[in-house]
Amino acid sequence: MTDRSYAFPPGGLPPQTDRTVDRAVFKTAYAVIPAGTMRDIITSKLPHWRDTRAWILARPLSGFAETFAQYAMEVAPGGGCDQGEPAAGVEGVLFVLAGRGSLTLGGDTHTLRAGSYVFLAPDAPWSLHNDGDEPLRFQWIRKAYEPVAGIAAPASFVTHDDDVAPAYMPDCNGVWATSRFVDADDLSHDMHVTIVTFEPGGVIPFSETHVMEHGLYVLEGKAIYQLNEDWVEVEAGDFMWLRAFCPQACYAAGPGRFRYLLYKDVNRHPRMDPLARPGAGA
Repeated sequence: MTDRSYAFPPGGLPPQTDRTVDRAVFKTAYAVIPAGTMRDIITSKLPHWRDTRAWILARPLSGFAETFAQYAMEVAPGGGCDQGEPAAGVEGVLFVLAGRGSLTLGGDTHTLRAGSYVFLAPDAPWSLHNDGDEPLRFQWIRKAYEPVAGIAAPASFVTHDDDVAPAYMPDCNGVWATSRFVDADDLSHDMHVTIVTFEPGGVIPFSETHVMEHGLYVLEGKAIYQLNEDWVEVEAGDFMWLRAFCPQACYAAGPGRFRYLLYKDVNRHPRMDPLARPGAGA
């Protein structure tokens, strides 16, 4: 697969002449946060991150999606953080959208670029700095890891979008594929963060309805996406946030490829006491 692109929030502020109404919506089963709403005035500064701003796209929210947080991060040249994860027992994924960075993880240093994918094991110490001349932009997904007796926690690793062959879904004529950065049979992992790709004309041919929560960040292209009873148009840079059991489907009409970064929680028994989930209140 060639000619990939990775969208990022535009920032700035629209002119007074722009229309006010956008495609943003928040409902009981889902939210759509269009790229055009991700402006400078809603960014956050984060403790211990220098010359950095974040758009916090999702956080654990009672009665909605409760398992993960997701950020769009922008680190200016010379900026960064010496202590990446602020909470105990939390794992993460970084996916780089633009720029270059230097990641220190497990005593090793890695150069990150657009398309780099990093899995951060729970409690793994790491640091990240922008040692380039352009902003370093990436998605950061965090989840409280759910340990299981007799199964060791997964190890950190660094890879790249180019190094993972997309796996095509059966009976789809090659128009629907998933880039899986983790073996689906590896039960040490309690979340999967993948890239889903649709070629023009590709569809999810049924309304997926399941217990897993989702964060979908559109990397490239546009499509019509079913969310609960609605069909919404989404495009590069948009974010979709789905609670458990929200019906979903997709029609990628084109003209180009449609790709998104997908989070879902997997491989664990449902907790009988939801208030006692790992990381509650963190």
